[in-house]
Amino acid sequence: MTTNGHENGTHVSNHSSDHVVPLLINGKEITNETTFDVVSPVSGKVIWKGTSVSKEQAIEAVEAAQAAFPAWSKTKPAFKRDILLRASDILKSWGDEICEYMNNETGSVDGVSRYFNLPLGIEQLKDVAGRIVTVTGSIPVCGDEGKSALMYKEPYGVVFGIAPWNSPITLGVRAITYALAAGNTCVLKGSEMSPRCFWAIGSIFKAAGLPDGVLNVIFHRTQDAPEVTSAIIEHPFVKKINFTGSTATGSIIAAQAGKLLKPVLMELGGKAPAIVLKEANLEKAAEGCAVGAFMHSGQVCMSTERILVHSSIAEKFREALKTAMEKIYGKESPAPILVHGPPVQKNKKLVEQALSKGAKILAGDLNAKEHSDTRMRPIVVDGVTKDMDLYHIESFGPTVSLIVVDSEEEAIEIANDTEYGLSASVFTEDLAAGLRVAKQIETGYASPFHSFLLSADAAEWRDQSIEADDNSAVHINNMTVHDECNLPHGGAKKSGWGRFNGTAGIEEFLRIKCVTWAD
Repeated sequence: MTTNGHENGTHVSNHSSDHVVPLLINGKEITNETTFDVVSPVSGKVIWKGTSVSKEQAIEAVEAAQAAFPAWSKTKPAFKRDILLRASDILKSWGDEICEYMNNETGSVDGVSRYFNLPLGIEQLKDVAGRIVTVTGSIPVCGDEGKSALMYKEPYGVVFGIAPWNSPITLGVRAITYALAAGNTCVLKGSEMSPRCFWAIGSIFKAAGLPDGVLNVIFHRTQDAPEVTSAIIEHPFVKKINFTGSTATGSIIAAQAGKLLKPVLMELGGKAPAIVLKEANLEKAAEGCAVGAFMHSGQVCMSTERILVHSSIAEKFREALKTAMEKIYGKESPAPILVHGPPVQKNKKLVEQALSKGAKILAGDLNAKEHSDTRMRPIVVDGVTKDMDLYHIESFGPTVSLIVVDSEEEAIEIANDTEYGLSASVFTEDLAAGLRVAKQIETGYASPFHSFLLSADAAEWRDQSIEADDNSAVHINNMTVHDECNLPHGGAKKSGWGRFNGTAGIEEFLRIKCVTWAD
């Protein structure tokens, strides 16, 4: 029997608009009469439907995860490792189909889906698989003679992971893989914007041999979010929650979990600054700012939102930035697609309000006519000040501010003048200056090691590795958008707390139990 994309273990596709994406609960694909339309931002048409989980089914998913926990928590590291490695191989082999899901559901392009999201998900599974055996306890020395102690690391139990639409494979895999590796069982709630991407994650793990109930995948209609999410958070079997998404939603989830004294891991919104110091390589800085601001139409929590450039190089940088914009996002290239219409209107209103208060457009056309209400061309707004909404609000779209500063101190002050603190970058050829500035920026993570640049014919993206002199732990001379499996990732201030990735990511889902005894 064919069920949503695989038949007897063989991956097949079903692109009918009548197709209903099922839930995965206790190893079974489930549909019900309540569904929601999945509308592609590319075509504006319904591409398929998603099953909307009911409150009762959500509780069933939690109960299935709890029932699977005793056995999974005792599973040996090698068995878990092999499942993650098989999942990585399956994700790679299903890559073409999954990237098509992403492009259709979220409006992403191959540069985001095929050359960023997919390989990062594959590498994440491999990386975590290799770290499972590194989980160890310790034997501390007790203060009293004749006493000994052991420090065990144990999984929490059922973990509730909530992942967004904008990077569904990477963030969906991240929401569960570290928890599973630590011996927890999971309920993954995927965005209603991209249910088929999240269905694929569940199907991949099932095909890789993950026991039934260890991972359950659900999604729902927008209007059902409060009821379903609350029911899961409040369930006594759920011991920890991780959420990636907006700060507004994250604060609601954190408040509800806090009332129940349940720990949470949060990766939320951002207002990432890119500081261009007077010693910067202007061409590299301009390309890094352009791609960092407008990759995936600016719909990334780490997107560059403010470019802070030193006054001594401001004019030259403006020209370099306009050149980079034309090269990467020229008029002959199609306008970037946003996931739906409201973000386009939000960004246009932010720009209009800034212009009404004296800002100017350096690059882009606010009045450009596009083929649909989900498209908007990138805009650089010059002269943004504190009395403008664009200065404070996360645009989460193809809009970036350019602000001229007269000193490092002013750049740092403006970079930190935000409630967010997720990502940042510093462009300079002076390493000492870069280090000096980087240490003072209030972020949980600063700029990366790889850039994804659009080729000259605007047909596809390519992965450019940075030379060895840039590949350092100071995170200097690159764009703000980055996620690397072995580097802890998370925010400060209202961008969240806790860390995904690397050993820190597994440790997030382990708790320490101290056992003492008298000799």
